[in-house]
Amino acid sequence: MNKNNSIFSKPFLDSLFFTQNKWHQHGVLLHTLRVVYYTLKDGEFKMLAAALLHDIGKPFVAFKKDDEDWEFDEWSFTDHEEKSYQIIKNWPFLSDYTKNLVRYHYLIRDIKKAKKEDLERYAQKQPIWDSLDDDFKEDLKRFLKYDDLGKGKKRRD
Repeated sequence: MNKNNSIFSKPFLDSLFFTQNKWHQHGVLLHTLRVVYYTLKDGEFKMLAAALLHDIGKPFVAFKKDDEDWEFDEWSFTDHEEKSYQIIKNWPFLSDYTKNLVRYHYLIRDIKKAKKEDLERYAQKQPIWDSLDDDFKEDLKRFLKYDDLGKGKKRRD
């Protein structure tokens, strides 16, 4: 997905401050602050910068993917983690650990979903997972927990 919304566009501002999708109770900004809260609450200080930056690319890639997005006035964020990584990858004050946590924070969920729905995407993502060391995989699992806690209770099926 090569979407690049302007900071003054409806998708950018709406997703940042108000609406994401059925999985998120809050916009990107409040969700991010909640992820930071849960990260700090568990004392995971090495994940703090990633908690602040993990969804920095989301408003730039927000788009209406399907009828459900249009019906409920929500957004999709395909490959938002790669957009987030592209924004921060050359920031010299961030560690490679932080940059990789941002880049791969959705990898576990992406692989699980792709295995069920899109075998080509699964074939692209699984080798990335296989290349990561075990300690980093464990950190990704913990970070996914904080990301999920940051979503709040909204979910409609």
